Amino acid sequence: MSEPMLKFVSIAQAMPTKRSAVERQTDFNEIYSAFAAEKAAEQASRCSQCGVPFCQIHCPLQNNIPDWLRLAAQGRWEEAYEISSATNSMPEICGRICPQDRLCEGNCVIEKGFDSVTIGAVEKHITDLAWEKGWVRPITPPMERDQSVGIIGAGPAGLAAAERLRRKGYQVTVYDRYDRIGGLLIYGIPNFKLEKEVVTRRGQRLIDSGVTFRLNVDIGRDLSFGDLRKTHDAVLIATGTYKARDMKAPGVGLGNIVPALPYLVHANRIGLGDQLPESDLDRFDVENKRVVVIGGGDTAMDCVRTAIRQGASAVTCLYRRDRDNMPGSAREVANAEEEGVQFNWLSAPEAFLGRRTVNGVRVSSMRLGPPDSTGRRAPEPLPDQSHSLDADLVIHALGFEAENLPKAFGTTDLLTTGWGTVKTDHRSMTTSIKGVFAAGDIVRGASLVVWAVRDGQDAASAIDRYLKDQRNPKPETQPDRTMALETVS
Repeated sequence: MSEPMLKFVSIAQAMPTKRSAVERQTDFNEIYSAFAAEKAAEQASRCSQCGVPFCQIHCPLQNNIPDWLRLAAQGRWEEAYEISSATNSMPEICGRICPQDRLCEGNCVIEKGFDSVTIGAVEKHITDLAWEKGWVRPITPPMERDQSVGIIGAGPAGLAAAERLRRKGYQVTVYDRYDRIGGLLIYGIPNFKLEKEVVTRRGQRLIDSGVTFRLNVDIGRDLSFGDLRKTHDAVLIATGTYKARDMKAPGVGLGNIVPALPYLVHANRIGLGDQLPESDLDRFDVENKRVVVIGGGDTAMDCVRTAIRQGASAVTCLYRRDRDNMPGSAREVANAEEEGVQFNWLSAPEAFLGRRTVNGVRVSSMRLGPPDSTGRRAPEPLPDQSHSLDADLVIHALGFEAENLPKAFGTTDLLTTGWGTVKTDHRSMTTSIKGVFAAGDIVRGASLVVWAVRDGQDAASAIDRYLKDQRNPKPETQPDRTMALETVS
């Protein structure tokens, strides 16, 4: 077989066909069509198969990207799927929602001017094809173990850990406060980025593999943390972080100023056909309203693009830094602009205007000053440069914090950091409580789904080592009394 790679000099970078902005404004369907197999193989063939694959190095999962790109270019799709899924518990999900422009594709070493390989789209195609062909099968562990693991949280970290632990034959039960499997993947990410069937089939695969899910169970309220520990040989905390960061400005308590996550959960529940309280329908209604979203991350992009689809008359995003320093995906920003979102860079809310409900935002113009403690240039207001912006609804997307888990779980033994995240040993992923582990955003702080998957997989390995030690305790070594006597003498 002739070498199919290094075609970047003759084949241009291409993404799957993207629906027009006018068309996608009217629905929540994914915006990209599926790659045809020959097009996916053609794009995979652009890989230069470099000696030091920066795409792999900058992938949190260390995916073997050049290997499965080569297999895809050769049309060896099932083998490509096996390589892709060996390091990633949900490659088709990461292929859809990872900010590849900041991770693998953003570090592609193809010569300047030729554009990177479209890694995410090929990754998505490989696993979607695997589902279609029946290559994604339930897990059949080589042996069943009588030890059990309880996982708190059915989001990406919890699901990744459940899969890896089930592969090793452990009895796994996942507890979640929501009524569906997926956590943030179901309720926090809009359909136009991640259609829900993609998530639900992952959950069903785990059910078919023998994983038990107990939904609508809030640990600390419906089931005590102590009883959970008694039930299982090990426990993994993978709750994520859902508490909105506070926004401080005069008028912040006015009506129609809402946090991002409840707004997105509401929108996703509408899409899922759930019956919702009338008060929520009024609170989050954006139709024919002027919507202002505050923030510059991926959650803010989800909010502005959702508001467009829900019929807002105008959607404006305020971000206190400039475009180059925005934490969200540049690809998402471009998609939002195409769909009609107005971005006000170097802008921050100074005050919210109105009597009972908000009717405007006083906006302060910003400039970038010296770098702060993180190395980023700190925004600072320009004196006497502000203006007012009309707003009927304000959504703040300033990030998330951890809730007070020791209080929620009713235990004082679980230690947390100054940021409220669970304190762990970074090597063993153990908490201050023996047999209790933690992973994902509840340890790391609000981060990317791909990092949650990585943390969940690592936690499964740590729990496996712990449970092996419980099965086969090492004999206690007696001190060498002769050596001790010689030392004394």
